Formats: sequence, C-alpha cells, structure tokens
Amino acid sequence: MAAQPAEQQKTLLPTVSDLNRMRRGDDDDAADVYVSPFAGIEKSSVLQEAAHLFNDPNTVKNAPQKCVAVITKLLFLLAQGEKFVGNEASDVFFAVTKLFQSQDLALRRMTYLFLKEVAESTQSEEIIIVTASLTRDMNSSIDMFRANAIRVLCKIVEANMLMQIERYMKQAMVDRDDQVAAAALMSADQMATGDPAKRRVVANWLPEIQSALSGVGRLQSVQYHALLVLYRIKQQDRLAVSKLVTQLSQGSNLQSSMAVAMLVRFTSRLLHDEMSTQAESAAAFKFLTSCLRHKSEAVIYEAARCICRLPGVTQDDVAPAIAVLANFLKSSSTTSRFAAARTLSEVAIRHPHAVSKANYALESLIQDRNRSVATMAITTLLKTGSEQSIEPLTKQISLFMTELADEFKIVVVNAIRALTLKYKKKHRMLLAFLSSVLREEGGYEIKKAVVDTILEIIDNIPDALETGLTHLCEFIEDCEFSNLATQVLHVLGDRGYKTPNPAKLIRYVYNRVILENAQVRAAAVSALGAFAIRCPQLAGSIRQLLKRCQTDEDDEVRDRATTCLALITKEPERSDTILLAPLPSKASILEEQLKLYQQQMPSGPVTFAALPHVAVKEKTDHELAVENAPSKKMMTMDEGVEGESHVHERAPASQEELFAIPQFASYGQLFKSSEAVELTERETEYLVRCVKHVFPNHVVLQFFLTNTLNDQLLTDVKIQLTPAVEPGTEPTWAVHHVVPVKRLPYDITKSAFVSLARKNQEGGLAPPPQTFAAQLLFTVHDVDPDAPQSENDDEENEGGFPETYAINDFEIGIADFMQKKAQNDFKGAWDAVGDKAEFRDQFALPDNSLDAACKSVIDFLGMRVCENTDVVAHNASKHSLLMAGNFIGNKRVLAHALLTFDDKKQIILKIAVRSDDPDVSKAVLQCISG
Repeated sequence: MAAQPAEQQKTLLPTVSDLNRMRRGDDDDAADVYVSPFAGIEKSSVLQEAAHLFNDPNTVKNAPQKCVAVITKLLFLLAQGEKFVGNEASDVFFAVTKLFQSQDLALRRMTYLFLKEVAESTQSEEIIIVTASLTRDMNSSIDMFRANAIRVLCKIVEANMLMQIERYMKQAMVDRDDQVAAAALMSADQMATGDPAKRRVVANWLPEIQSALSGVGRLQSVQYHALLVLYRIKQQDRLAVSKLVTQLSQGSNLQSSMAVAMLVRFTSRLLHDEMSTQAESAAAFKFLTSCLRHKSEAVIYEAARCICRLPGVTQDDVAPAIAVLANFLKSSSTTSRFAAARTLSEVAIRHPHAVSKANYALESLIQDRNRSVATMAITTLLKTGSEQSIEPLTKQISLFMTELADEFKIVVVNAIRALTLKYKKKHRMLLAFLSSVLREEGGYEIKKAVVDTILEIIDNIPDALETGLTHLCEFIEDCEFSNLATQVLHVLGDRGYKTPNPAKLIRYVYNRVILENAQVRAAAVSALGAFAIRCPQLAGSIRQLLKRCQTDEDDEVRDRATTCLALITKEPERSDTILLAPLPSKASILEEQLKLYQQQMPSGPVTFAALPHVAVKEKTDHELAVENAPSKKMMTMDEGVEGESHVHERAPASQEELFAIPQFASYGQLFKSSEAVELTERETEYLVRCVKHVFPNHVVLQFFLTNTLNDQLLTDVKIQLTPAVEPGTEPTWAVHHVVPVKRLPYDITKSAFVSLARKNQEGGLAPPPQTFAAQLLFTVHDVDPDAPQSENDDEENEGGFPETYAINDFEIGIADFMQKKAQNDFKGAWDAVGDKAEFRDQFALPDNSLDAACKSVIDFLGMRVCENTDVVAHNASKHSLLMAGNFIGNKRVLAHALLTFDDKKQIILKIAVRSDDPDVSKAVLQCISG
C-alpha cells in the first residue's frame, strides 16, 4: 500500500494529543467522534503507571478505581497479543500482588482475573509468592474472595502442590455458599481434563463431589458441575459410566435442569455404545422418553434431539420427539424455533414421513422474521414435501438467499442436492437455482458445495450433463478460486465430449488459457488435450490452440502443451492411456507406495501391481456424505462434553523400521501393511499396538510398545505368541524370528517384532484364520522418575526382576491377505470374470441386525464396498452387499452377498465369490466356513 500524506494520516489515525484534545472537548467535532478508552495507549507507559500506583499503599487503599483502570489496560494489552517479557513480566506480577492489601471487591476481582491470565507465563518461583496469598483468601470470610481464589489457584497450581490445598478444595465443594461450591467444582472439572497427575488427585474427591450432586436447594450450576466432574473422572470406565447414568436416571433428586440436560446427553452416548446390553438400552430409552415431559424446555429439547439422533431408531420411536419439536416451532422464542427446525431438518433425512406431520407448523415459519429460522423451515419442507411444492419453495428461498450466512447456504444446497436426486425431472429448475447461488457473493466453502452438488447431479442424472456443464462453464468465467476452476476444467475434459456440441465448451476452456493464472492455464491445456483425444473431429482445431500454448511464459503450461501435441500427433494409440487413465489410488498413498518400493529394492519393472499396499482406513461414499453433511457438523459443535484427547492415537511410521532389520530381507516383496490395532486398554501401564506386514509366505508382526510408568525402566522386552488350536491339530503359522526391544524408558514408543512363517505354502493362497494368545515379557528396573534417563545407561540394565504382562488376543485372517479395490462398474466386472471361477455357499451369522451383519462381513473379508451397498434400508428384511478386492498375488476378487432372515429370525448369509483364479474363490469361502 502506498504511503499516505502526513495530513491524510492524521485523519486516519489520531495521535495521542488529538485524542486528549477530543476528550477535553476542545475539538468542535469531538461530540461526533467515538473515542475508545484504550486508543493510543502504550505498553511502556501502562507498565510505569502500574508500578507507580500498585506500590503506593495510599492509592490502593483510597483510590482503588484508579488501580482497576490500570489493570483493565493491562488486560487489554494482553488481549491484543502484547507480551510481557523479561523483567516486565516479573515487575508487573510483583506489583499486582501488592493489591491483595485492598478489600475493595471490584479491585480484587480484577486482581484475580489478571493473575489468572498472566501466571501461566510466569516462572514457578514467582508463582509460589502469589500462592500464599491465594491460599489465605481461600479461608476468607468474604465468599467472593474465596470463590475467585479457588479459580485462580487451581489454574496455576502445579500437580505436586495440589495436595497442600486438597483439604480446602474438599471443604469448598460442600460449602454452604453456592458460589464457592460451584467455583470449586468447576476448577476440579478443569483439572480433571488436563494433567493426568491432577486427574488422579481429583479422583480422590468423589465423596465430596457426590455430596454436592445430591444437595437440595442449590444453584443449578452446582449440580451441573458436580455431574460433569463425576463423568470426567469415570469416562474411561464404560461400566462405571453406565452405572452412574443408570442410577441417576432411575431415581435421582436432580433439581437442576442443566444437570438433567447433561444427564440426557450422557444417556444418549450410552445408547450409541455398541457394548450396551439390551436391558441398559431399554432403561436408557425409557428415561429419554420421560424427559419429554420435563418442566424445563431445555431438557425437553435435549431429550427430543437425542432420540432423533439415536442409531437404528424407528419411525414410531421418534414420533413423540417430533411431536414435541412441532410444538417448539410455535414458540415465541427465536432460539426455540430455530433449534426445533434444525433438528427436524436433520431427522427428515432418515424419517421424512414422520417429519411431514410437522409440515403445517413449518409452513408458518417460511415468513419468519429470522432468516435462519425460515431457511431451516424451507430446507425441511424440501426434504419432506411433494414434487409440486418444490418450485414455490425455491422461489421463496431465493428471495432472501443473499441475506444468509454461508453456513446456512450450504444447508440449503445440500437439501437441493437430495431433492434433485429424488425428483430427477426437476433437475433443470434446481440446477438453475444452484447456478444463481454461484453468481452471488460467497466464500470458498459455499462455492465448493455448489460445484460438488452439480457434479453429483451430473453423475446420477444423465440428462443433466449438458445443462450442468454449461452452468459450470459460466461459473469459471468469473471464478476467483483457482482450485475450483481447476476442478471444473478437469470435469470438462473428462465428460465434455459426451455433450451434443463439445465445441461450445472448448471455447470456455481456451478462454482460461488466455485470462487465468498459471495453475488454471495448465489445467485448461490438459482439458484441451482430453478433448482432442475424445473428439477426433475437433483434433485439428485443438492442435492449433495447443501450439499457441507452447509460447506460454509458464514452463508447466508449455510442457503440458508439448506433451499433448506429441502424443496426439505421433502416438495417438498411447495418448488415451497416458493422458486419460486415472491413477489407481490417491496421490498421497501412491507416494507412500513408491517410497516402500524403493526401500525394498526389488527387481523388475515398476508397475502399479508391483507396488506394496498401504493400509489406510478408507471411508465409503456414504460415510463421507454423512461426515460432510452440515447437520453432522452442527451436531459436533454442540455435543457438550468432548472426550479426552488421547496420545498415541496412530502408530508411527512402521515400514522404515521393518526394512532396516536384516532378518526380514529374504521375505520378498511386501504385499500389505495393516492398520494399527490396540491390544491393551489406553489406561493400562503398558500400551501395545500391533501392525501386520504381509509377505508372500511370511507375516511380520510389529508391536509398538509404550511404557507409561515414570518410575520403571523395561529391558529385554519381547512378545511371546501362543497359537490357539484345537487338540490334535497343527498351527498354521510357526514363529520364525523374534526381535526384542533392548531398553524401553518412560513415555517412549519402540517396536518389537515377531515374524511368522507359513507351514503349508499351497500356491500362495491364504491359510485359514489363526488366533494367537500373546504375552509381554520383560525385565523391570526401578528408577528415579525425576532423574533424566539416558539411552546408554548400561548400569541400569543390571539387576531387576522378570515380569509377564498379558495382552489381548489377535487373529490373522482372510482380511490380512486382501487389498481393498474400488470398482465403479461392479456388474460389468462381475460379468467379465464369468462364472467359471465362481463358488457359492451359505452361512448362519450370530448378528441380530442386518446392519451389524454387513459390518461383520465387510470387516472379516477386508474388501471394498461397491455402489454404497453398505447402507441398509430401514426395516429391510434382506440386503445385497457388493464387494471388490485384490487377493495376495494380485488376483482380483469379487463378492456378491445376500443377507436375509430365516424362519427363526436368524440372519443367513448367501455369498457368491468370483475371481481370476478358481482356487482363490474357493479359499475365500473356506476361510469363512473355517
């Protein structure tokens, strides 16, 4: 930005003298100018003023309002990002501690607030000084001093000093003053979510917390915080949480509506837990239903919302909740109307018929003065209404679409997407509506949502191809987001040739070469090359356009143009494969595969089939759609209590260590590495996770070991495996090599290895599933937790005592020898393989629902679900499941499963497997039966 003249700068940014003059009223325009009380303040002057006033006993005693003003300025500087460094922090900290001499309530409140903000960046020696004053205030006769002192002290105290104030905290939790009790409970809740050492101390306060929870006549926040702390302490123990929720829901004296609403959320989480018993689920659902008749609107709404979000809930189950939400739509409170409309919009995706009973109330909200409420009402009506109601609803929402925030525009766009796929004959009108949204002002998220919606409509409705691509062409004419323009150009090159007049689209593409930046120009050149290959009648004209691109100033644009011209002119038979064929996997995964391939140093040409498989948990199209839905994002924002963030969530990079071990060098080419599976609970002393590396005739088990005890050092740590076999049978695998961990200090993750060799190597086929019992063997050495531990302390390895630690069993199954493979045209691939290598069989499954049975089959086979067949229709009596994969040896496998109920209500799996190799099809079915 160019520099402004001095006189112009004065009008833009007043100086300190100008501000003082306006405050005095010397300026004629002072009355028309708002002057911030913090305008023009400087850190150095504020620090000097603080040192002068805070160290003056007379000012602290007789003019506390001056000290309050200075602390306010200090807090303002901190809020603006200013840092007190070096002696500045120490000087201002010591000066503020002098304010404890004052008994003025306002000044003491500001003192506590400042100490809480600045103490975290202060040295521990200086914290001790203020800790004494805060501890004294915890015994003060003034309740406000006690409550604030507790908040500040618990914020800054170290874990090793927490025991010194434990007695005061226990007394405060059961104090007769609600403000003190609430402050103590809230502070305990904050400590229970942070340092594990503090969490262990807070766990000893259960009697006092339970007493605060059962207290009668308290403020609502007291019972609310007491319940919250109890949950924090027990949330790692599922049985303890279940017992807590059951006891409180069956017979409790919770008078706080806030606490009851939080109990409703805990109950909902219990119902989401797949490990809950049928009796627990029935009791929990009964409690949620009873809360629909609570006297508090917050509790009623929370119960209705939780019922609507329960997994597998039927239309009859949600009917009472929907009736309650329909009554909320008539509320005079804007918040209640919006909350009800949003929840109805969410549940309308699964149960549109049930929500349609609230359509009359929703129609009355279309003209609501709050545009957010009106938007939610219209989007819900779009999901539940008839085909005739689409046009008037879209016209009404288009009147105030520009007034909505991007977040709510995305909600509307997603509703339009579902509506278009439901009523395909209305695609022209709805595409026109989406195009109008693209022309309006908006950020990247809303533009991307609209583009993705148009592309999905094109994929599912063939008649919408030309109209949708035309709208996208108009969009990139004035698109400010290069990523979106690049995406649209790729789609034009990929599908534009299917339109009746592809030459019209080429004009839009070449305009990007002339007018856009290098990234978009390069994408446009690739699109032109795709048009030249797929539209031979236009190849001559496109060559002329590509020749012009060879003089572009960007080297990538020139290289792409030269490559396209060379392939089209000299090697047209290879152009399709090189320019148009998609990558077999994502670029990030392909990069990892190439790194692993290079580390193995195999012989032979580099092909996609020769690359090792990298295990990445791929989400199905249905899971991605649900995850990206705005309703899901909103749900995660207001869930309330979040679970703890756990360390060691993912295993570190494993293949680099694997290939560095010489014992495994002869195992051949790596076929697949699985995801890390936890073999211990997260709260145990030793954490163990396992990754399975599959080779043609070997499996290498890599165990990630973590010692969570700071007073122990583990040496010679190894895994002992025992195959679980029936008497008289031989195990499938034999232990080949064991690589232990020599030294495992506290909080450091290291890898131990066990390799298994197959006893029967029949044509490279997978053996039957084999379960292993595992134990952790090691030697324990006691160490000083405060002393630093070196990696080369050999003297610590002497002595010690041997120890055995049991870990969970694990299995090597068919899924470990199967790679997930995407298959867009399953029927075409199924017919191409033919029935010569087809094997069929029938099995009875122990699951009690089709949804659970589908998940079990998918997890057991380790194949990729095709065409969203993992989604089971509501109340379905049967379901078809399509899966595809690559078996070890790069052999394609397709599976078509049918799940039905028999006369005894047991689920029957009828499965047909086809493969390029008949032995593979037979082996897959044998693994299921075994």
